[in-house]
Amino acid sequence: MKNITRYIVFLFVVMNGYSQELNLPVFTQYLADNDFVISPTYAGIGDNFRIRANGLTQWVGIKDAPDNQSLYVDFRIADRSGVGISLYNDKNGNTLQKGVKLSYAHHLILDYRSRQYLSFGISYNLNSFRIDINNFEGTFEQPIVDPSITDDRSTSNNNFDFGMLYRNKGFFLSANANNLLEKDIDNFTGIEPNLLLNFQIYSGIKIKSASNNLVEFEPSVFYQLFSSDGRSSTDVNFKYKKYNTQGDYYWAGVSYRFLNDQFMKPLNIGPMAGIMKSKFYFAYSYQLTTNDLMGYNSGTHMITIGLDFLQGMSNCPCTTTLRR
Repeated sequence: MKNITRYIVFLFVVMNGYSQELNLPVFTQYLADNDFVISPTYAGIGDNFRIRANGLTQWVGIKDAPDNQSLYVDFRIADRSGVGISLYNDKNGNTLQKGVKLSYAHHLILDYRSRQYLSFGISYNLNSFRIDINNFEGTFEQPIVDPSITDDRSTSNNNFDFGMLYRNKGFFLSANANNLLEKDIDNFTGIEPNLLLNFQIYSGIKIKSASNNLVEFEPSVFYQLFSSDGRSSTDVNFKYKKYNTQGDYYWAGVSYRFLNDQFMKPLNIGPMAGIMKSKFYFAYSYQLTTNDLMGYNSGTHMITIGLDFLQGMSNCPCTTTLRR
């Protein structure tokens, strides 16, 4: 039991140090028809003003496990550009992070006939990181909390993300660099990582069924690399999507995440499903933790709700949502 407790504490420290350290945790939010989660380059692609709200609870059953809420809004301006905003609130034990991202994307046509498009995107990030001392409790060895600990410790940071997106019919490939600036740290302690840069690559293809024009298959891969210590992980995903003649659809899929040096030891794996009906969107995702925490929690649950409205066709195909 002591080993499990230590393992949980270690994981919380890792989550505090990396998932919250100006890097909003990416689970499967992007698969809920919300690519804007991953890259600012997707802002404005589509005919609608698009809103997506995510609620995520990790490791249900474990006290003070990470909890996250986020809101994404993006829409097209003019024919070739889009803007977006992201708001998020992330709680992990006694550490709290809130932030906002303001994004801009510009879309170019490489070739009309073959439907090849190139997009560039940039985001400005403002993050606030705080330690909540209200829940601090004494331990058996030190039953009284240190009286010198007063006020919530907090800090803010500004940063930028940059991304590129290439699309060719149903194929897509995006590459992003997040947190381009180094973090200001306390020169007297020297224990904080000042390099928060991480890279993300997201690629896949939408394949129309040969037997049914309204059925679409979408295999995809999401890769993430952290520069500070060289950690990297990969998601392997698959989605099945079925449309009707009115443009509504439902989909189902599965995601498999692993560290790149441990392919046969997945971090988590789980199913997901969603539906779009009359411009209202709903999706649910479940992730089963496959490490030593499996016996102490019921997995990670995520719900996405959304709305598309103010539909307006663009005169430029580079901002059109492509199907194979």
